[in-house]
Amino acid sequence: MLTTLIFCLFAYCIGSFSSAVIVCRLAGLPDPRTTGSKNPGATNVLRLGGKKAAVATLLGDALKGVIPVLIALQINPAPEFVGPVMVSVFLGHLYPVFFGFQGGKGVATALGAILAMAWPVGLMCVGTWGLVVWCSRFSSLGALVAAALAPVYAGLWLDIKFAIPVFVMSIFLLWRHRGNIKRLLQGAEPRVGK
Repeated sequence: MLTTLIFCLFAYCIGSFSSAVIVCRLAGLPDPRTTGSKNPGATNVLRLGGKKAAVATLLGDALKGVIPVLIALQINPAPEFVGPVMVSVFLGHLYPVFFGFQGGKGVATALGAILAMAWPVGLMCVGTWGLVVWCSRFSSLGALVAAALAPVYAGLWLDIKFAIPVFVMSIFLLWRHRGNIKRLLQGAEPRVGK
């Protein structure tokens, strides 16, 4: 129990390093928490600084999810240990202690954690996102559908206990995208490339 708590704290601290803020500072760009959509994520960084900055942000956010989960799997592969670690790094991204608890929406970090947990499940999520975006041209809709189906994929591919942390992350992802959901319903959400 103590090992789980300590490692969850470690994972939360890893998640709390905001890739978007760090990349923008290094590139001399405005703070993504106060500019554009005010979301410290790859999409906002793309608008502020272009593709290279956005890719660096995306990779940084995904690696935050990958690294603690891979280490946790080496220590103890039981879902009772790995699951809380996944949620902790994800919550660190959403509510980073080092950056005033103003985090991103969590898509890349959740995907990184899921890929580390079971890469086929992660690829199913990526495939779902890509298919929905290809059909609809809405990136946010792709993220929402992938988030909704991620627990199903995890439950079918792995022990059902692994679906629980994925379900928790999915609930947070849907909540963090509530503005996108509202714009989608109003027909005001921008399409990819716009």
